[in-house]
Amino acid sequence: MLTTSGNQFQLNNKPFRIISGAIHYFRVMPEYWRDRFEKAKAFGLNTVETYMAWNLHEPRPGEFNFDGMLDIVRFIETAADLGLKVILRPGPYICSEWDFGGLPAWLLKDPHMQVRCMYPPYLAAVERYFDALVPRFAPLLASNDGPIIAVQVENEYGGYGNDREYLQTLENDLRRHGVDVFLFTSDSAYDNNMQGGSLPHLLKTVNFAYGAHPALAKLRKYQPEGPLMVTEFWSGWFDHWGERHHISMGGLPTSLLSQWSLDKLLASEASINFYMFHGGTNFGFMNGANRSPWTGYRADITSYDYDAPLDESGDATKKFSLYGNLLRQHVPDLPALFLPAPASKKAFGRVQLTESVSLFDTLGKNTPRPTPEPMETFDQSYGFILYRTRVSGPRESAQLEIFDLNDRAQVFLNGEPSGLLEREFPKRRLSIAIPAGGATLDILVENMGRVNFGMHLLDRKGITNGVALGKQFLFGWEITPLPLDDLSALNFVSKDKPRVLPKTGVPRFWSGSFYVDHPADTFLSMPGWTKGVAWVNGFNLGRYWRRGPQQTLYVPAPILKNGQNKIIVLELHGQRQPIVEFVSKTNLKARRW
Repeated sequence: MLTTSGNQFQLNNKPFRIISGAIHYFRVMPEYWRDRFEKAKAFGLNTVETYMAWNLHEPRPGEFNFDGMLDIVRFIETAADLGLKVILRPGPYICSEWDFGGLPAWLLKDPHMQVRCMYPPYLAAVERYFDALVPRFAPLLASNDGPIIAVQVENEYGGYGNDREYLQTLENDLRRHGVDVFLFTSDSAYDNNMQGGSLPHLLKTVNFAYGAHPALAKLRKYQPEGPLMVTEFWSGWFDHWGERHHISMGGLPTSLLSQWSLDKLLASEASINFYMFHGGTNFGFMNGANRSPWTGYRADITSYDYDAPLDESGDATKKFSLYGNLLRQHVPDLPALFLPAPASKKAFGRVQLTESVSLFDTLGKNTPRPTPEPMETFDQSYGFILYRTRVSGPRESAQLEIFDLNDRAQVFLNGEPSGLLEREFPKRRLSIAIPAGGATLDILVENMGRVNFGMHLLDRKGITNGVALGKQFLFGWEITPLPLDDLSALNFVSKDKPRVLPKTGVPRFWSGSFYVDHPADTFLSMPGWTKGVAWVNGFNLGRYWRRGPQQTLYVPAPILKNGQNKIIVLELHGQRQPIVEFVSKTNLKARRW
């Protein structure tokens, strides 16, 4: 069992310094978990840490999934097989640049929902989640001779609120469900965070990248005695669409402030968790977003490379050696640093996508509503949603206004592209004219990812208020959810014999096949494509966008198979030369366009 004695951790009554690294099971193929843990051992870690993603485990209320990539028991047992201890951070909120900070989107169907506080419907949902989750990992707690030595209560709560009754309720819930191991909290090293984010009897820890001395001093201010622990030493940083790929937090070189801060941190004999040790990928629609008064809304990219010691595909980076050698200067008895060889990568070449179908030809059942409503109203969590109405004409050119657009709208008149409105650029304006006889107005809205941190978590998607044209609200809408979680019903038409010549700028699914003689990791490159989503063998790789920084999508070998493989691409802005290429190297560093 993990305990404390003075300013030290003790494990089974012996001094123990936690040298940990974050690896999220839900961002890494299960077939690769052992490989990543072996590299963690080679790096010098004695512990691994993971968040737990509630939104994946309970995709619909009362329906739970703990299989495959979500088999948390297998993940923990694999770490234990290699002698690694485990720290769990089960939430319910995790941040992690993950959609809604890991909270399930169906919470937002309640128009009065309040999260991370004593709102009864929220607490009831958390209780149900813990009922399903905790019994699965409880047998692996250190109290049962398992590898789990510590569990976090909530996550960075001081960066959101100060409801101590809520924190106490979560602690009580964990204890009532049998979590009898060491509990702790973590927050950034600011006064308000440290004051609001913990309980007096729980161990407080800090998160930072630079400024080890002032951060640890701030921790000592609020916790004069007890082990020093950095739950998140930010080894790098994440990327938003339109940025340069980060090389350490804020784009600063790895050899400067990050290295100095780590050196001072290790010299202080504090325990540490590298966040991230291996970032992995935001597959599917799971990327989060950030919103602030200074930058507005900005969505995260598909890659969660994080400029970590292991890159997105699990290969050692320069930081593996840099940080690994620093560890050995401050932590005694570590074996000599072993640098793992890169995993096999393969370029499968160019693939012609020979079949296609317009997104507008795939629409299912619509629901009539007087005004637009967000996708959560229709029990939809991710993907796209289409709003359609009929507008009388003629009308002179007038401004189209979408109130509370979340997040990106393509506008069509009678099936023809008319313009684009984006939450990221709220000052952008679009004017349209209606011909004599009127027109069908379509607004296709993409959910680009829910806010995952700060005060704006209640981020419902689609159109959350109304639509006006020329200062007149438009009523009488048909609303069609497009979650894109099952593409099996798509009726593709051969490009060689198209029923209708594809329109430029109209969203379209493209399909093709490629041959694999021996599966290996590869990267999907899409020169000439603009924006959309890609699937291989039914697995959602995530979003691509020409604006970068990400120019390739990671394709792990386990989703490929010997023989013929199928790729489907939803291109939102039209493509006349539907060719993709599978290459052997990632490209995350392109400039914005």
